[in-house]
Amino acid sequence: MRLLVMFDLPTTTKPQRKRATKFRDFLLDDGYYFLQYSCYVRICANYDDALKHENRLKNTVPPEGTVRSIKITEKQYLELREWIGQKSDWYDTEASGEQMILF
Repeated sequence: MRLLVMFDLPTTTKPQRKRATKFRDFLLDDGYYFLQYSCYVRICANYDDALKHENRLKNTVPPEGTVRSIKITEKQYLELREWIGQKSDWYDTEASGEQMILF
């Protein structure tokens, strides 16, 4: 099972940028990996594990902006398709799929 997190956080002021960075750092520390800009995904052992991480997520949401999550099965995740146009400066090649995931 995977927990996919999508967010849109304001970064206009310095305090907003600090909160957004703290939120992204939480995601990385909690085992999520970068999927694409403002989208992170985490592998969960089962539905209960996904709920546990969703509750952790809920407790760290910044006061401004939006955060969404969805639980998807491995079968659904394997249906994910990726199309890449011209490479952008922000695209992180190290996080784009060169990871080995063991079950």
